[in-house]
Amino acid sequence: MIDPTLLHRAEAVRHFNRFYTQHIGVLHEFLQKSPFSLTEVRVLRELALGSASTATELARALGLDSGYLSRLLTSFERRQLITRRQSEADARQSLLALTPAGRAAYAPLEVAAIEEVRGVLGELSASGQQQLIDAMRVIERLLERRPTQVPVLLRAPKPGDYGWLVHRQALLFSAEYGADMRFEAFAAQEIAEFSRQRDPERAMCWIAEQQQSVVGAAFVAAESERAARMRLLYVEPESRGLGIGTLLVEQSLGFAQRAGYETLTLTTCGVLNEGRRVFERAGFVCVATEPERRFGRNLMAQTWERKF
Repeated sequence: MIDPTLLHRAEAVRHFNRFYTQHIGVLHEFLQKSPFSLTEVRVLRELALGSASTATELARALGLDSGYLSRLLTSFERRQLITRRQSEADARQSLLALTPAGRAAYAPLEVAAIEEVRGVLGELSASGQQQLIDAMRVIERLLERRPTQVPVLLRAPKPGDYGWLVHRQALLFSAEYGADMRFEAFAAQEIAEFSRQRDPERAMCWIAEQQQSVVGAAFVAAESERAARMRLLYVEPESRGLGIGTLLVEQSLGFAQRAGYETLTLTTCGVLNEGRRVFERAGFVCVATEPERRFGRNLMAQTWERKF
């Protein structure tokens, strides 16, 4: 039996594929007036940007069959659009480059493509444009097959981040652990308190980004003159196992120590076991465990502590 939820989601993906395919067809109407196919334009663009210099690199970057790409490059060479020369580093590879004729042929295609995209964006408001770009970045990040190669940036929060973190964590904790809406209220209260009391010398928030999408966060704030607490540590499911949680914990520890705190504590629930190894490796010790009823669940609250 097919999971009905998965089937519904598969149909949603197929619906988007049809929509996007139709939209891309409209977006590339200029190709009907040129001698190049969409794939040929993609290859010319890679060569024009200099991001790939061999057939192997082109095939990898564009996901093309090597045999098909070889025939396409032979056609380009016959039309004097590219040159090939043997690589000094690897005699088995040929370095590819656009000829002046190739650059001249590609230039109007690039201009037309930019104008068409500008036309699409011009129909949207500034906030709509940003929503579209953000959604595209999320799709790229979720479908990226080599996530470990994507650098992680830790930055300070920007307007909208606090609301996003409450929204996102509420959805994740509901889907993964069955938390009810009281967790959303709890997260909102935690962030509101942090925002009101924030002292940059004593409290800090880090937002983890990959490809300009938020993939995690952590807060550190004072509990007393000598003790700090880490709050709302989280990492997006698709970005776990890449060291992001470890990076956020290390940043929190470093900040707490520099701020003069003697201890850093955090509280987790028994169902949130993924971070246990991260905490232990960072030198935290579980100092208390007690059952409690929170967020519509029977939980086992654990308090972890790290002394400096």
